[in-house]
Amino acid sequence: MDTEAAETIAQHFGDLRKEMDNFVIGHDAVKTGIILGMMSREHIYIEGPPGMAKTMLAEIVSAASNLEFYLYQFHRDTRLAELVGDVVIQRKPDGEHGELIVQSIRKGGVLTAEICVLDDISRAPGEALNVLLRILNERQFQTEPIPLLTAIATSNPTVDEYYNEPLDPANLDRFTIQIRSSGLIQENQWDQVRRVIDLYSDTEFSDEVKPQPLLNRKVFDDAYEVLHKVSVPDLVKRCLIDLLSRFVNQFKLDHTNSLITDRSFLVKTVKVLKAQALLDGRVEVVPADLNILSFMTTFRVPEEVNRSMPALVAETIQRVAS
Repeated sequence: MDTEAAETIAQHFGDLRKEMDNFVIGHDAVKTGIILGMMSREHIYIEGPPGMAKTMLAEIVSAASNLEFYLYQFHRDTRLAELVGDVVIQRKPDGEHGELIVQSIRKGGVLTAEICVLDDISRAPGEALNVLLRILNERQFQTEPIPLLTAIATSNPTVDEYYNEPLDPANLDRFTIQIRSSGLIQENQWDQVRRVIDLYSDTEFSDEVKPQPLLNRKVFDDAYEVLHKVSVPDLVKRCLIDLLSRFVNQFKLDHTNSLITDRSFLVKTVKVLKAQALLDGRVEVVPADLNILSFMTTFRVPEEVNRSMPALVAETIQRVAS
């Protein structure tokens, strides 16, 4: 495959990353995870305390992508109808019975959006959430397809002071890209802390964030078409299998302590690996791309295993390649 198409795609999404950097300093992992999810058309889950730019980044990337956008903030009484449009009740004549009362949906919300930002999703009541996730993952409502590319869900940590409950593991698994967000102060990112202070010391305060509309649906469609043509060499496949084997045999991960599914780690992972290659302007996945597993294992394996992913990937590449 010609590398020119891959380089063009990398340029487009590089511009998108720069626009995120223009408004939010730091939070590099969150930015990368969002872009990988959007390129691969996979859903994204971001968890972190308030004030960590979770929702702001999702809104920035949505606006800069120039796609049809929908934002919804969940509450305990959220009803499905609030997410999919307006309920319309009509009286229709019926020759045999006089008239019928017919209920229908005037489509809106997630049914007409290309990018959805679902804020505080852990507050969603179970009935609405289960139907919503089915719509998101099937990308259709009843029998009709919807234009959705990616949903970006945010949540506060599931601890008592935030009055929310953790998502069911099976529901959380619907979000291929999973990110744990924390603040620059907590991460000891003091150079970036200084940049934030300098930024707000030198500019006027404003509540308005107006990213430039850089991309469009065609860019995303072209990128997704090229993504399927990115090759995955045998060495990368052997490294991935080796890592999965270590999860099961070395770390004893099974259904009782993790969520290692064929869907996520044999199907979704390959798509995200290809997206990482495209993000670098390449038409072939390289072993180092396996570092994207850090985004796949965030809430699917014990935290200590997720933290060790960079070292595990490096060790695996060295062993399998030798």
